[in-house]
Amino acid sequence: MIPNTPKQKIQGMLKDIIFFAAGSCIYAVSVDAFTAPNKIAPGGVTGVGTMLNYLFSLPIGMVGLLLNIPIFIWAIMEVGYKLVGKTIVATVFVSITIDLVGKVIPAYTGNQMLAALFGGLLDGAGLSLVFMRGGTTGGTDLVARLLGRRLPHVSMGKLMLGVDLTVILVSAFVYKSIESALYAIIAIFVSTKLIDSILYGTDTGTGKILFIMSAQNDEIAQDILTDMDRGVTVLQSRGAYSGREGEVLLCAVRRYEVVKVKEIVRSHDKDAFMIIGEAGEISGEGFRIVRQEDKTLRELIENVKKK
Repeated sequence: MIPNTPKQKIQGMLKDIIFFAAGSCIYAVSVDAFTAPNKIAPGGVTGVGTMLNYLFSLPIGMVGLLLNIPIFIWAIMEVGYKLVGKTIVATVFVSITIDLVGKVIPAYTGNQMLAALFGGLLDGAGLSLVFMRGGTTGGTDLVARLLGRRLPHVSMGKLMLGVDLTVILVSAFVYKSIESALYAIIAIFVSTKLIDSILYGTDTGTGKILFIMSAQNDEIAQDILTDMDRGVTVLQSRGAYSGREGEVLLCAVRRYEVVKVKEIVRSHDKDAFMIIGEAGEISGEGFRIVRQEDKTLRELIENVKKK
């Protein structure tokens, strides 16, 4: 949603800064306190920065920022500079925070399994806060978002996991330790599972369904289509009491996207009538793709019922 007033723009910017700052701090603790000191490359650009820090004592945050520049260029060519702005800001936040936090927070160098688990949890929590405000921290996160535009049925967590595997393989050679790579897999697995749980809920096939009734339905539908890349269905309606003909907007979204839809609706019509309900299962593009074995099982159940 594009804010309509200066006040809304300022409020949106403040929310972005708060979420980016909090997410960056949590993510920095993950890197500086748990993964980097224990030779665990947490995947993506940060993982590469961690390995270069180990080899040449280069600052992880600054290296990550420099490595992100070509990825930013790709993203600008793919989606335009306006949609990459938040990611650039979030990446700068994270890069600076990693180098600053590393100077003050003590490193944990005990059990590597604990380091992998807590590193993964903090990694996922920090990145989720950034994702909630429409940004990424560059690197794997941005690559996953760009790939997600072409593969909308695959969750961001799984895309990140796929891209990170390359970095993990390289880390085994850099650290000359298979165990480091295995612990990195654990950390990334924990992180991606937490990201999926926070952003999509515990089941990627569930979400929320919204019915929206407003005099500004056309404008609301257009903003949902363009700003959120979500489909909207227009249903014809008739009031039982008034008898007036009208339209109702039907929209299915992820749980975390409900707030964005409400902001869009209220920006156009503060008195709009909305019904928000649970969707036990949502199948199709952008949600869960129904597998062939699921179809076969459902057909079998239906045949049994008919008999």
